[in-house]
Amino acid sequence: MATRIKEKAIARKENADKRPRAIAKYVRISPDKVRVVLDVIRGQKYTDAVAILKTLRKSACEPLVKLLNSAAANAENNLNMNKSDLYVAECFANAGPILKRITPKAKGSAGRINKRTSHITVILDAKAE
Repeated sequence: MATRIKEKAIARKENADKRPRAIAKYVRISPDKVRVVLDVIRGQKYTDAVAILKTLRKSACEPLVKLLNSAAANAENNLNMNKSDLYVAECFANAGPILKRITPKAKGSAGRINKRTSHITVILDAKAE
C-alpha cells in the first residue's frame, strides 16, 4: 500500500518550484478587490511594484506591500538573490473562508452579510538578462 514513499518524496522535492514566494492567508479583504491591484503589479520589477503599491489608494495595497517585502526577504536570505534583480513572476488571490453575519431586516427577517477573506500568493523571480 505505501510503496516507494521515500522515492516519491525525494522526486517531489526535486521537482518543487525553487522561486522565492510569500503567502498571506486569511486576509480580511475580498479576493476581487485584491485581484484588481495584483493585475497592476504582475510582471513589474520588485522596486517598481513597491512604488506602485505605495502610491495606489486601495485597501489591498497595505497587505500586498508587506507580502512583497516578505517575498523579497525570502529571496535575499534563503536563496542569496539580489532585490534589484527581482520581478513579480506570479501573483494571485484565492478565496478563503467566508465569515457569515446577519443583519436585521423588515418583518423580523434576516439578511446575510458575507465578510470574505483571501489567501494571497506572490512569487518572485530573477530577471535573466
